[in-house]
Amino acid sequence: MNNVKLLPKILPRTAEERRAEAYRRFLRRQAKMGGTLFGPVPDGHRREFFCLDKHTWVWHEEWVDAAGQTQAMTTRYDVGAQGILKSQGNSSYQRVTGAELKNFYQATRLYRDNVHQQYAIMQR
Repeated sequence: MNNVKLLPKILPRTAEERRAEAYRRFLRRQAKMGGTLFGPVPDGHRREFFCLDKHTWVWHEEWVDAAGQTQAMTTRYDVGAQGILKSQGNSSYQRVTGAELKNFYQATRLYRDNVHQQYAIMQR
């Protein structure tokens, strides 16, 4: 009987919960794929790049430094009519320009192309 009580905690009960869980799995898979856009992720690192919503992109990295301490850096990119602004950690927003803007554009294109390709494969 105890297994019956665990089942609702493991498996979402409503259609809305199932959709939300499927979306979270999809986002995690896309974030992991996005983390490989600029090459393989080194051992001991976690790197993610993903589109959170229509106007927000996130780059996240975690690694263990030489002292054995876990380090993390998250960069948030907000895309708007006036350009792209980024924020890292607790710093204020800065406009993305030059080579960084070009790299961001290339990364978002590669991400989009990979997502579309994966979606097409899933539809078969």
